[in-house]
Amino acid sequence: MQKAQLPAPGHPSLQRHRRELWTRILIPMLLALAVLLAVAVLAGTAAFKPESEVGRWAAVSTMWILLPLIGTGTLLLIVLIALIYGLARLLGILPTYTVQAQNFIWRVGAAIKHYADEATKPILAIEGIRGAIKRLTGKK
Repeated sequence: MQKAQLPAPGHPSLQRHRRELWTRILIPMLLALAVLLAVAVLAGTAAFKPESEVGRWAAVSTMWILLPLIGTGTLLLIVLIALIYGLARLLGILPTYTVQAQNFIWRVGAAIKHYADEATKPILAIEGIRGAIKRLTGKK
């Protein structure tokens, strides 16, 4: 198995990769972390003030946490209602087609059994004659 060859340290693609690593990945992540920490510190200082409204902020936080859950639940409820409606409509028309399919399968099965019996008739006739000859001659 061949080893993968890494580009030389001064290769333009490697230099571009290093620049993009900082500009497109690390800097946005660090900025998001800084914003998150700032919000956490702000919430902490606001909560420990004597005139703080922790209850109100807790209610607001609960609403923001529940909004995606409510949206997802509503979407799933709509999908479930659509599935129930579709299955009800399908059950209305399905028996007609299932009876037709069942009749077709019974006809195919009967035809297969008929042709299988027809195919074995010559062999059974030969075996019957052979058995009769053995019985008459007394051979086993």
